[in-house]
Amino acid sequence: MAVRAVRGAIQADTDTREEILQRSAELVAAVLERNGLTADDVISIVFTATPDLTAEFPAYAARLLGLTDVPLLCASEIAVPGALPRTLRRGGDVETDRSRAQLRHVYLRGAAALRTDLPR
Repeated sequence: MAVRAVRGAIQADTDTREEILQRSAELVAAVLERNGLTADDVISIVFTATPDLTAEFPAYAARLLGLTDVPLLCASEIAVPGALPRTLRRGGDVETDRSRAQLRHVYLRGAAALRTDLPR
């Protein structure tokens, strides 16, 4: 079994606790589902949020999904002028038999514009 990194991002509509939790959960669930992963396969996840999202920690959504013994970290994205607003990102390591080429990185909602090279 190999250790592989999986990325993803999603754009939130508003800076509210409910929206951040819903979008973060949607992103985590999609990464797991599209890659045939379970919570036991997840080694760790780092979440980032653009500076305009401050109402809740995205990692809390992962805890609510059952990732209770996985190391999680939240950080703020760099405030680059013109960057996509209200964006939550996640990068993390998993244990999987899939090759790097077989992994599906997940970009949802408005964040799909960040990686137009990836299949939907």
